[in-house]
Amino acid sequence: MTRRESVQLLALLACFALAGYAGVRLLSGNPIGVGAWFIGSAVVHDLLLFPLYAGLDAVLVTLLRRRPALATVAGVRWLNYLRVPAVISGVLLLVWSPLILGLPTAIAEASGGPAPPLSAHWLAVTAALFATSALVFAVRIVSAKRGTA
Repeated sequence: MTRRESVQLLALLACFALAGYAGVRLLSGNPIGVGAWFIGSAVVHDLLLFPLYAGLDAVLVTLLRRRPALATVAGVRWLNYLRVPAVISGVLLLVWSPLILGLPTAIAEASGGPAPPLSAHWLAVTAALFATSALVFAVRIVSAKRGTA
């Protein structure tokens, strides 16, 4: 076994130990609630969310294949510059949806105060993600026009 493989094995074992510790801590509080949350999130994702976003992406890809001129701007494909911020924003919405939507959470009970409303923050982060993606896309277009891409 090489030194690199030993380091990789050690890192993998450390990750397993950390995941095991997190699992033990997570399940020590409310194992039935945690299990229900995992099962519910898997069902909601697999039966509702995945078909929705995979179908939207398939429709968009099909449309762009039928009209290849729309798939690029100045020779730069634009689809991933839309996909990446949309996926990150969607994951943030999925993870933080109770706080974004202002639903009652355990945070209010634990902190003794109301849960902070995160809808404005999520919208700001989403806007920043799309703006950053648009800026990177614009830089790619300019560099493609100059012939440096």
